Amino acid sequence: MKNVTVGEFIVESQNNFPGSTGELSKILSAVKLASKILSHQINKAGLAKEILGSAGRENIQGEEQQKLDVLANDTFINALSARGVICGVASEENDSFIAFNDNVNNDAKYIVLIDPLDGSSNIDVNVSVGTIFSVYKRQTKKGSPVEMKDFLQPGTNQVASGYIIYGSSTMLVYTTGRGVNGFTFDPSIGVFFLSHPNMQIPNNGSIYSVNEGNLLQFKKAVRNYISYCQSEDEVANKKVYSSRYIGSLVADFHRNLIKGGIYMYPSTIANPNGKLRLTYECAPLAFLIEQAGGRAISEHQRIMDISPNELHQRVPFFVGSKKMIDQLEEILASE
Repeated sequence: MKNVTVGEFIVESQNNFPGSTGELSKILSAVKLASKILSHQINKAGLAKEILGSAGRENIQGEEQQKLDVLANDTFINALSARGVICGVASEENDSFIAFNDNVNNDAKYIVLIDPLDGSSNIDVNVSVGTIFSVYKRQTKKGSPVEMKDFLQPGTNQVASGYIIYGSSTMLVYTTGRGVNGFTFDPSIGVFFLSHPNMQIPNNGSIYSVNEGNLLQFKKAVRNYISYCQSEDEVANKKVYSSRYIGSLVADFHRNLIKGGIYMYPSTIANPNGKLRLTYECAPLAFLIEQAGGRAISEHQRIMDISPNELHQRVPFFVGSKKMIDQLEEILASE
């Protein structure tokens, strides 16, 4: 059986839609290119000391930027702007969106939101990190400069989303609203091959992922759900679910997508609105998990239905297998 490259897969998918102009395919190709560059840099992080450590400044979130954060941000923005198919990009690392106001990009119909390097604080201890991205059609008139309203759209408006995980292998996982497919990078020839076609999360899982160090700061209903996860299944003579928490969102999400499970980042006393960003992290992964048969909520609301009020808005985030989210939702509703 012939190995299918991500480029071939994109072209084949595009051919299924006769009216397609190829712009979305070019965006995905730009993401693919930037991820190859970043994967190479990450793989030599332990040897190239100049790309490890703090960049000496904070991002808009008040988080200390790592040198690799800056490198990843520049790499993806440059790759995306060079294609001439998006009119603007918003990054978790920048205060506001970046408008591409040249004649070519102003005529583009798409915008991109991106978390260039999620979990970058784990790089120096060799833990998997990732990139998260999403693509929307602009709301403003084609040919005009991009505006903030183009970026403040509900997740239901996404036309594509995905992530790259840089771990024991580098994988690109994405959706355009017609299922989820995963591609593994072969560094010997510099090509992504289709390795995980039509990915589906198990309806129920055996893993719950949460930072239990914050347990006492969680709402009572969330603590009750975690207690349920830790309880004994008397029939099976084991705990209902096992705890697995890496502390890298993309890595935890990827494992649960494959094995089945639930990832939780609830609101806390210190972060009453949650900590994860709606536009850069939660909405893209919510789109992807729903396409894979799972669910994503923010306590009492579907993540995909939330219209952001600001670019860096934070929300509580619960994502994973449908049955596990259903169980959590029942307990949250009883609060």
